[in-house]
Amino acid sequence: MNSPLLPASAPPIAHLRTRPVAVGHWRAFLAVARHLNFRAAAEELALTQSAVSRQIQALEDEVGVPLFLRHTRAVELTSAGGQLQRAVAPALERMDAAVRLVRQTAGRKSVAITTWASFASMWLIPRMEEFQRDNPDIDIRIDATDTIVDLETADVDLALRSSVPGTQAAGAQRLFGEQLAVVASPWLLNSMPPIRTPADVAQFTLIEAGDAHRMPYFEWITWRRWFELHALGRLQPKRWLYFNYAQQIVQAALAGQGLALARMPLIAESLASGDLQEVLPGHRLDSPLVYWLVVGPRSGQRPEIQAFSAWLLLQAEATRQAVGEVPDTDLIDDIS
Repeated sequence: MNSPLLPASAPPIAHLRTRPVAVGHWRAFLAVARHLNFRAAAEELALTQSAVSRQIQALEDEVGVPLFLRHTRAVELTSAGGQLQRAVAPALERMDAAVRLVRQTAGRKSVAITTWASFASMWLIPRMEEFQRDNPDIDIRIDATDTIVDLETADVDLALRSSVPGTQAAGAQRLFGEQLAVVASPWLLNSMPPIRTPADVAQFTLIEAGDAHRMPYFEWITWRRWFELHALGRLQPKRWLYFNYAQQIVQAALAGQGLALARMPLIAESLASGDLQEVLPGHRLDSPLVYWLVVGPRSGQRPEIQAFSAWLLLQAEATRQAVGEVPDTDLIDDIS
């Protein structure tokens, strides 16, 4: 006799599984999804390829749909697999970050900083000895990368970043602004005719950022912008020398390879020591960029983070004084 609630042609009702899926299955799934290759995933997880295949098959059995399309020499995510990858990856990342934080707070005190390579090399690292001397029980880890990380999920406590005002992360504390100055090594200047006017820079090789045009506001910190400011739009130097990083530009200037338009906050120490000499000091170029300190939302209450942040703000104040920065009155409340 047919059920009074269902027509005779109705398919049987599938009973969906509700038990939790093992975390190991999800890790195997994410590894295969990243590599789209079972062998590479197995190497990452230090498992055999057959073990990874069994975990993926078990996960597909649990979920009830295929997550990968297996081709002869390739693996492809299904739409369901892509949906699960987008949901599971950040969840596991947050879980791993929480575990790292628990381990961290249970052991030695440490501070993890993310910033870009040139800033780490030219500003942060040269000053670190003082903090380490005064805080010998705090370990420091610097992650120097151009990639912007999410402080809510990454294993990082602080970020040192630059951006134009109004685009900084919420809660960011202003460190200092930026001007660019024409600089060179003293021995290069002594070996060449004196530079008395902006047009005289054409006698030299000019060192430039090779990727200065990849972001709109980087156009404001180029030699071309400096030429326009001094009505020298048609000026052509002896030659150009291009680099990708601010540190490389300054290293080339230190080696006497030409004149650099360098970021004042990053070269204050080299100017003070006499390793670099500013040319035409009345002709600096204003930059729209501001340097910021961002404290991760999970880290701000730890004493070691508070100590390091306070030290950074003192270092920033010293830098502002060294470069003669006059604070913008609209931002003065942000300057500690």
